[in-house]
Amino acid sequence: MNRIKEVLEDKGIKQMWLADKLGKSFSIVNAYVCNRRQPSLEVLYQIANLLQVDVKSLLVSNVNSSKKN
Repeated sequence: MNRIKEVLEDKGIKQMWLADKLGKSFSIVNAYVCNRRQPSLEVLYQIANLLQVDVKSLLVSNVNSSKKN
């Protein structure tokens, strides 16, 4: 899971702008934003760079998820 949608909204940036900067189609970027598809690590770092955020801020932590013992 990723937080690309939240970061885009916080920064007031449109998916179309991100798609253009990444050189990817709108449908691919929309799939990333809607968590239907996850970007590769390389693309995730490109997105973080374009949005001027730490790559960690684009990820959803699973540290707090409950563990079964």
